[in-house]
Amino acid sequence: MNTITFEACCGSAADAIAAWKGGADRVELNSDLFHGGLTPTLGALLTVKKHAPGLPVMCMVRPREGGFCYTETEFETMLEDARLFVEHGADGIVFGFLHEDATLDVERCKKMLEVIGDRESVFHRAIDVVPDLMGTMESLISLGVTRILTSGQKPTVPEGAQTIREMIRIANGRIQVQPGGGITPENAAWCRETIGMQMMHAALHRVRYDRSTLANPSIYFGGAVYPPEDRYAESDAGDLADYIRRANA
Repeated sequence: MNTITFEACCGSAADAIAAWKGGADRVELNSDLFHGGLTPTLGALLTVKKHAPGLPVMCMVRPREGGFCYTETEFETMLEDARLFVEHGADGIVFGFLHEDATLDVERCKKMLEVIGDRESVFHRAIDVVPDLMGTMESLISLGVTRILTSGQKPTVPEGAQTIREMIRIANGRIQVQPGGGITPENAAWCRETIGMQMMHAALHRVRYDRSTLANPSIYFGGAVYPPEDRYAESDAGDLADYIRRANA
């Protein structure tokens, strides 16, 4: 059995460094995983490159939550962020552009691919909301995209397993199909066997505590959602190493 390629979904430089220590093959570097992953800071990329030598880092370029049809200003910002990441050592860029009707925005994809150049290009789970899944995959193949991240247009990979299996069959090596979304240590081996996947994308976090806000617990720093302000999520190297072992069991 071939060892599966494990990509850790990371919300910070600390997550990525823990993933490297835990044996991840590469990472997707984000900020704000609560909103599905947004563009990380350049400082986060530089810190990962400093402390996790040799670890391939895919940088998410997504300026906001809520859809994938961006304004001209947002699109310009995305190109500039991607350019900075590539110039400072990113091994790949993760992106997704759709029109308002959820069809693929080919022209914007082309412009992003020009910025990415010879680095890896990853079309993220925006593909899970397009009306023509296989047609969109063919378009991404024609554009020369390296990889697709997908849950098979279902909430989780186990639910979309048969669709992902069919995507891999139709792709036939012309593009990498990477399952991601709802893969847990408990179902990872089942997903591998059922889908026949060679790579996976997953996040695993523990709760960490920062007690510096407890002197005034009535204060919140977000909007209408009021999570506890004395804790945050962070990856643990030991947890990730166990996850990878179980995925390959």
